[in-house]
Amino acid sequence: MTISSMTGFARANGAFEDRSWSWEVKSVNGRGLEVRSRLPQGFDFIEPDIRKAVQKALHRGSLSVNLTMQREATDARYRVNNEALSNVLTMVDHINMRVKCDLPRAESILALRGVLEPVEDEPDDAAMAALGKALLASFDEALKALADARKKEGKALSSAIADQLTEIEKLNKAATKLAATAPKALRDKIAAQLETLLAGAPIPEERLAQEAALLAVKADVREELDRLTAHIEGARALLKEAGPVGRSLDFLTQEFNREANTLCSKASDMTLKQIGLDLKKTIDQMREQVQNVE
Repeated sequence: MTISSMTGFARANGAFEDRSWSWEVKSVNGRGLEVRSRLPQGFDFIEPDIRKAVQKALHRGSLSVNLTMQREATDARYRVNNEALSNVLTMVDHINMRVKCDLPRAESILALRGVLEPVEDEPDDAAMAALGKALLASFDEALKALADARKKEGKALSSAIADQLTEIEKLNKAATKLAATAPKALRDKIAAQLETLLAGAPIPEERLAQEAALLAVKADVREELDRLTAHIEGARALLKEAGPVGRSLDFLTQEFNREANTLCSKASDMTLKQIGLDLKKTIDQMREQVQNVE
């Protein structure tokens, strides 16, 4: 199995009797599942079924659903919009009272927008139900294409995250190796500093051991490195799971970052601190990818 992205786009076309249409579905990142639909006037009745279909197919993402429809030209019938015509004639009389001019011809008035309007037969309930069923079947095609696009994008995300986990593991191993030599390095550093301060006077071995042990405890990062190892294994396991894992991965990246921050703050060695900074950089890059995972 592979993870899915929350980003994708799909289109599906359909036709029924004298109507044809096109669905466009676009999804982007979202904390939950949000659906915004733009439907032609008179087709709001299919919106609840659209939401149900989306909730069944997807788990997270912000979706924009757009439906455009066309109707084949038939023997057109027109009627006069009496209210619009009355308004136009009133304005003509008003203008003629103030400015003497020729009256407009009838065809000029009828050419004005809204005066002459097409007459369409209103479909009955059965016809609208059949059309709605055809529209939803076509929408299911668009939704399936969207899910496929999100899975394809998810495959690329999975590969990128896996590479970043490999880099984090590499840095973690380098930090673990360096941390193993830290106690001796600290002891030698303290000994050199005390020797300088005491101008070559003998240093009590017991006192030196106490100071070195105290600093070694404060600088011990093995617990953080062990947790990083566990987080790497957990993230890799999530990448193999079916279903939405984006929230879990996002939580893990926060834990990754927490351990890297602690490593940087505890590290007394500049090389170890640099490894911690490299870890933070890689973890930030991984988190950017994780934000797209469903």
